[in-house]
Amino acid sequence: MDITVHRPGELTAADRAAWSTLQTTVPAAEAPQLHSPFLAPEFTLAVGACRRDVRIAVVREDGVPAAFFPHQRTAAGVGRAVGLGLSDCQGLVHRPGFTGDATELLRGSGLALWEFDHLAADQPLLAGRAVTRFGSPVMDVAGGWDDYLAGLRERSPKFTRTTLAKERRLTRDYGPLRYVHDERDPEVLRRLMAWKSAQYRRTGRGDRFAKPWVTRLVEHLFHTAPGPVRGLLSVLYAGQRPVAAHFGLRSAAVLACWFPAYDPAYAKYSPGLVLHLAMARGAAQDGMALLDLGRGRKEYKDSLKTRELTVSEGWVTRRHPVALGHRMRRAPARALRNTVQGRPELFGPADALLKRVGRLRTGG
Repeated sequence: MDITVHRPGELTAADRAAWSTLQTTVPAAEAPQLHSPFLAPEFTLAVGACRRDVRIAVVREDGVPAAFFPHQRTAAGVGRAVGLGLSDCQGLVHRPGFTGDATELLRGSGLALWEFDHLAADQPLLAGRAVTRFGSPVMDVAGGWDDYLAGLRERSPKFTRTTLAKERRLTRDYGPLRYVHDERDPEVLRRLMAWKSAQYRRTGRGDRFAKPWVTRLVEHLFHTAPGPVRGLLSVLYAGQRPVAAHFGLRSAAVLACWFPAYDPAYAKYSPGLVLHLAMARGAAQDGMALLDLGRGRKEYKDSLKTRELTVSEGWVTRRHPVALGHRMRRAPARALRNTVQGRPELFGPADALLKRVGRLRTGG
């Protein structure tokens, strides 16, 4: 394998174009995960603008790029998926039929190990190294909004009736609803991040926006020039006031649902669910094929989804003491977390405990 490793700013325009072309060689209907915006060069370059540890390994065949392997790395050679903990789709972007050797890829990239938690299903070099597999729910809208809504009424009739009824009550109590699919007001983005931070604290979770690089990344993606891959801020207004918002990452075919939040003052109207239905309509009208809700057991995801894709968690390693030490540190905590999340009798009490901690932390 002919492998060269580059910092994001060193990637040539020709290589960026080749990367984008490889993403769209196979139609989205056949390989939806390959079209994820998290696998696009724009996402890796944006993370590289906010962090110094991003690298891109380019695999060439006869001088032509055949695969791109974006990753973050430590000085000791521990590799991680770009945006690990944030990105909902990870892996190589490669030409159809690409084969190779994972150990050779790591060696050529200067890595002892590469860790992932949302590995796409179609990864010939890496999928065999997955430790655990998870369903990642998606909303198919390729057939249009009317088809999606008809399917939702059939799959989740009570959920659909209740959500649409709350939408009508919100209109009655606060005025006409207005949905903006692509809001460009940075003040609304700041309000969304404030809502989301408060939600993290209220539910006992770690606040992602307490990390300056995450805030910089979201702002960077929001200000990305118009194009097929960019940040997308969608907002639901009741009267003149924003009541729910979502910031995600979009490609031509996929909207990755990333940071949804709402004003708690309107919680009884479930504005976040109303917003998700509006997003589905907006994405369908915009020509996208699906909304990726991301891995994780949530009741609203089960109601909204049409099907699930598969993502995996694990490591790709080669014989190296750094790899062994890293796995020994990480494996027990990861196994415990997955066990709790995968068993309702454990997840319920754990979630309740986190929320009690959150109430104490926020003085609620």
